[in-house]
Amino acid sequence: MNEAVNEFWLKISSNRFYKRLLKEPFTYVTGAVLLAVFATAHLAVFSKGWGVTSAFADWGAWLYQMVGGNVDNWAYFSSDKAQKTLSSGFLNDGGSIRNVGIILGALVATLFASEFKLKKIKSKKQVVAAVLGGLLMGYGARLANGCNIGALFTAIASLSLSGWIFGLFLLVGAFIGSKLLAKFFM
Repeated sequence: MNEAVNEFWLKISSNRFYKRLLKEPFTYVTGAVLLAVFATAHLAVFSKGWGVTSAFADWGAWLYQMVGGNVDNWAYFSSDKAQKTLSSGFLNDGGSIRNVGIILGALVATLFASEFKLKKIKSKKQVVAAVLGGLLMGYGARLANGCNIGALFTAIASLSLSGWIFGLFLLVGAFIGSKLLAKFFM
């Protein structure tokens, strides 16, 4: 049995389709085309642009409700649509399922590319920088009403000027952030 499994993996690892699709990185053009196809399919199926961070706000609300909190009076969650999303639950929210799929897909892609590594935390500064960066990015994404997916790619694909403005400030923020990171955390 073990020999058959080894033979299977040896055979599949030499398959050119396996190598091309699962082992070798896609070119930037391939990535761009796939992004465009998936964004178009999302728009066609759901009649709205692709977004990621709105579901994270719902995740926070569900966690807050699990510990006894109530978000019904919060402006963000006061609409009928938001209340319907919260009452229907995690497994009935397409955005949440899509985000879990993105996370699992990234993990699987990393595993197939043999790039998964657990790295030792070098210092407390590294932890502070990661936590602070994550919180600022999440907060900024909610202030901008979207992240680079919703506020940049979807907006530009919809021919909205806001996407280009978001992109400009994204570059400025990345420049300033990298300088601050190098100065205080490296």
